[in-house]
Amino acid sequence: ALAEPEGGPSAQFLQEMASRHGVWLCGSCPEIPADAAQGAESGSAESGDRRPANSLVFAGPDGTVHRYHKIHPFTFAGEHTHFRAGSELVQIEIEGVRISPFVCYDLRFADEFWQLAAETDVYVVPANWPEPRREHWKALLRARAIENLAYIVGVNRVGTGGGLNYAGDSQVIDPAGELLSTAAGDETTLYTTIDPQRVADVRARFRFLDDRR
Repeated sequence: ALAEPEGGPSAQFLQEMASRHGVWLCGSCPEIPADAAQGAESGSAESGDRRPANSLVFAGPDGTVHRYHKIHPFTFAGEHTHFRAGSELVQIEIEGVRISPFVCYDLRFADEFWQLAAETDVYVVPANWPEPRREHWKALLRARAIENLAYIVGVNRVGTGGGLNYAGDSQVIDPAGELLSTAAGDETTLYTTIDPQRVADVRARFRFLDDRR
């Protein structure tokens, strides 16, 4: 019931704000991918899957838009019955910073993070991660940063919804696992400098990626 067509009001809002303020913005929303509508018109059952994707939309100040569809629906909560799984990993370069986006539950699956590590300076992970598993959230964020020698930006909701509490614990962690910025409990804004040279320096010193098999 909450799903929007691809490029609907939420994406338009991100584009408008990015253009107005001259910044890049990203946010997640349920979108019905364009291929679903095309499939429905053509009668294709495969491409006519009308379930929305959990879509992470990146909007740039020049009108550029990138999308990543969450690959891992949370089957324990029945998400897979309402949302289709994404199938493509996405990488975006913004002002010389190589970004790989993921969404929430994706954080538990290291394989995809590994696949993109060599070409990633920062992973971005927005989430609705509930308070009872907040220690998992914090531990997994740090693990993904350390094992891939990259920054990770984890942005989690606060407040309550659907009978669950959300603590936030948004974090920015550097390629060596150092916590640069964090907040919990209330809505706030975190500021952190992301430096691709820091990624290069850490990887030159600790050549762990070269030993992967």
